[in-house]
Amino acid sequence: MSFGLSPGLLVAAPSLRCPFFNHTLVLLVDHGEEGSFGFVLNKPAEVQLASVLSELDLAADLAPEVPVMLGGPVSPQTGWVVFERASLDAELSEILDVDAGVSLTASVKMLEAFAAGQGPGRALLLLGYAGWGPGQLEDEMRDGSWFPMDVDPRLLFDVAPEERWDAALAQLGIEPGWVMGTSAPSA
Repeated sequence: MSFGLSPGLLVAAPSLRCPFFNHTLVLLVDHGEEGSFGFVLNKPAEVQLASVLSELDLAADLAPEVPVMLGGPVSPQTGWVVFERASLDAELSEILDVDAGVSLTASVKMLEAFAAGQGPGRALLLLGYAGWGPGQLEDEMRDGSWFPMDVDPRLLFDVAPEERWDAALAQLGIEPGWVMGTSAPSA
């Protein structure tokens, strides 16, 4: 069994009809025998960074405009920050370098940095995460539910959330209207 999908991006196939994952772009952070872990990058949350900071008793006066996304259906009360490492002015620990200059943290110190106006210039706050059990993602890949691609920071930070899925498909050379069926052919 091959586990070369992470780090990477998963682009939902146009035929994927799962209510949460329909037309999504996922940053796959970890993929192995134990399962898979990632974040949806294009489902805006109905909350702003300022209100998240306020709930943590942090001032939001200096906080930048950071898009808040629904990162996945698992543990939506948790927060994660995906950011471009080069755009971080402050030194923080508890950072995982994912790929292509993209990093991840769940540290509250990052939210404190945002409140102080010292967070990264290019970032997303993700509420919750996406998880797959052992073999589940492989099964979904065989069914043709996901297209894998390399991490591209431009898709994460330069493309509007509502355009990320279409832009990822375009990078792969896939026209959504041309994809039919719900399964990939068996080898």
